[in-house]
Amino acid sequence: MDALTIAQLGNPILRQQAATLTPSQYNDYAPFFAGLENTMLEHNGVGIAAPQVSESVRAFIVASRPNPRYPNAPMMAPTLMLNPEIIWQSEETEKDWEGCLSIPGMRAKVSRSTHIDVRYHILDGSVINSRMKGFIARIFQHELDHLNGIVFLDRADSKDYVTEAEFLKLIS
Repeated sequence: MDALTIAQLGNPILRQQAATLTPSQYNDYAPFFAGLENTMLEHNGVGIAAPQVSESVRAFIVASRPNPRYPNAPMMAPTLMLNPEIIWQSEETEKDWEGCLSIPGMRAKVSRSTHIDVRYHILDGSVINSRMKGFIARIFQHELDHLNGIVFLDRADSKDYVTEAEFLKLIS
């Protein structure tokens, strides 16, 4: 499937609570999920949530890898996560830079838990439990926020906003 159109900040879908998927819907959405992944890869994302392409369902992909937007990202195979949830999160937090395909040209420092335990389904209906840490945990929390109508700027202090151009200067 071709890349999909990314909803931009201001589109009401980004502020909606996404609907839970039933296991009987998983395979029906498989072509859409392929398009979601293609969209993320085409735009150098390390994650993308279904609402970002105007589909308000509880699904996202986490796919960390070095790319022009995140040159120091660790490697992780693209992983589709259906009905994801955090079942535990560390009290220890870290403030670090985030960006978003739905808010192009902006970055901000956001505080997130450094370690999380998560549960999600995969296409065959299996339930996966996983512990995540560092940048991967950050991506999961960012994408989960999208499913709850929250964007990263909501969690950042406006003094921590920078443009993409300034961010690239800071990390080089």
